[in-house]
Amino acid sequence: MKIRLKIMIIIAALCVVRGALLADEQSPVSGMVTVTGEVLDMACYIDHGAHGEKHAGCAKSCIESGLPVGIKSSDGKVYLIIGEHKPVNKELAQYAAKTITVKGKLVTRDGISMIANAEIVK
Repeated sequence: MKIRLKIMIIIAALCVVRGALLADEQSPVSGMVTVTGEVLDMACYIDHGAHGEKHAGCAKSCIESGLPVGIKSSDGKVYLIIGEHKPVNKELAQYAAKTITVKGKLVTRDGISMIANAEIVK
């Protein structure tokens, strides 16, 4: 009887710890960041890896048309970029395939990273 009770307590403790770990995985990671990198049109980049000067014209058109815009830092990390709950495509289209610096709130959820409330650092 005592062994059974100990086993039940251990199982209950493991369930609590597992639940806490899973809850932590679901919560967003956030903080202010400044990122320097290439402005990407996310549709072409994710679909077929398009980036760089050869893709600048297409990227500008895609960004201007409202497709998602992002930035790829020198360490290879890619971030979706949005303004304060609105697109910043009009401001970023002119920088397609160029290196700029943005600052904003970093939010990461389920493997996707986003810079929200993004501002271009002049």
